[in-house]
Amino acid sequence: MHTIHESFIASAEARPDKVLFQRPGRQDLSYGQTRQLVERLAAVLTGIGVQPGDRVAVQTDKSAEAVCLYLATLQVGGVYLPLNTAYTGAEIDYFLGDAEPRLFVCTPETLAAHQPRTGPGLRVESLGRAGDGSLMALAEAATPRRDRVVRAMSDHAAILYTSGTTGRSKGAVLTHGNLASNTAALIEAWHYAETDRLIHALPIFHTHGLFVAINMTLVAGASLIWLDRFDADEIIGLMADATVLMGVPTFYTRLLKSDRLNPGAVASMRLFVSGSAPLLAEDHRAFQDRTGHAILERYGMTETCMITTNPHDGARKPGAVGMALPGITIRITDRETGALLPDGEIGAIEVRGPNVFEGYWRMPEKTAAEFRKDGFFITGDLGQIGDDGYLRIVGRDKDLVISGGYNVYPKEIEGLIDDLPGVVESAVIGVPHPDLGEGVTAIVVSQPGTALHEDAVIAAIGDRLARYKQPRKILFVEELPRNVMGKVQKAELRRAYADLYK
Repeated sequence: MHTIHESFIASAEARPDKVLFQRPGRQDLSYGQTRQLVERLAAVLTGIGVQPGDRVAVQTDKSAEAVCLYLATLQVGGVYLPLNTAYTGAEIDYFLGDAEPRLFVCTPETLAAHQPRTGPGLRVESLGRAGDGSLMALAEAATPRRDRVVRAMSDHAAILYTSGTTGRSKGAVLTHGNLASNTAALIEAWHYAETDRLIHALPIFHTHGLFVAINMTLVAGASLIWLDRFDADEIIGLMADATVLMGVPTFYTRLLKSDRLNPGAVASMRLFVSGSAPLLAEDHRAFQDRTGHAILERYGMTETCMITTNPHDGARKPGAVGMALPGITIRITDRETGALLPDGEIGAIEVRGPNVFEGYWRMPEKTAAEFRKDGFFITGDLGQIGDDGYLRIVGRDKDLVISGGYNVYPKEIEGLIDDLPGVVESAVIGVPHPDLGEGVTAIVVSQPGTALHEDAVIAAIGDRLARYKQPRKILFVEELPRNVMGKVQKAELRRAYADLYK
């Protein structure tokens, strides 16, 4: 097995003139041109003093040059640390203090604000969306570094910080082996090849956009149709020149709103992938009806990269995230005891395999608490494996509602509400209740122009739910709060409605 950087070099040597980054409105970049820029940036990193194992923290706009910086970091043996572009100055202070990077790269627009953070152990440079910035000025004058620092599969390659909704953010340490093994498993499972042309409209500070879409493309020798952001009309127009789209559920919701989405528009497409948040079953069915393509939904997380996938050849089932990828084992256990549960029962999802991260950066106690003695990682997600062998996610452990001493799984209730006429989607949360501990509460988004009433919704689902599962209140909103990857932020909802039953 080869590291991601080694595989990229092999692809660049095999097809140097092939386009890697197809950039509408800008000059394309071939594999050979990308390699030249990577090697110039590697020389810059060496000149700055980045040593093997040093962290390179990056909070920049999406660009091909930022991907080159990622590869250059791997080339010199550094550890890549991408940061969400929405993080504030105070949050950046925490990450820089915790990770202690040797270099922090920001945007040209924020360089002046971040420059005071420069110190004996930290250099601050900038990189812009248009390939500008102080780092690129250094790269233009640099002599390319052709050699690389040899890294073992057990060496650190990247640190990704979790959202920290239940405490301070934790840095998940991913090794070269984690990235390489998961990329190989996905290429095999999705039949990804050098002939593929992937529409890339995802952010690149996240597992999905960077360690799935980009790593797969680099290793397979495929091409990227590189977009700064998601635009449904633009993407539909680009599908004639593409074969694969990887997106979050909101991509597909927006595509379905376009009258241009039809079988003709997707004639050259072979695969649509969705992840990072649950895909609405309604959107899954509607997309297949409109295009003839069943969206392939998969499941992963920051600490593990991808874990399961619906099959490339076989039934892709709405509401299911498929079966374990090659080389990976999943199991369902009792939340309290850790005992193995039979198929069909709901419990904690645990995973073991070469994809599972090493641990949390400088948090040995937290790391130990998240692993079983036999090496299984406790994901924090709840799910069940059906008779068909497919895994279905029920929700996050922290989202479990305990009402009157009974466990209530939000996904069960959300599924019933979402199936009602006039409902776009729903989120079920537990809100502090004086008698029950937590009151089951549903937040519902209705279709425009539809008049839904609390009593009618409760009556429609009441005969299919035990009394303790039935929502105490149903609230209607225009939209649910989501993060940049499309995940509903239930913690935000719990905070917003914390006083509902007081």
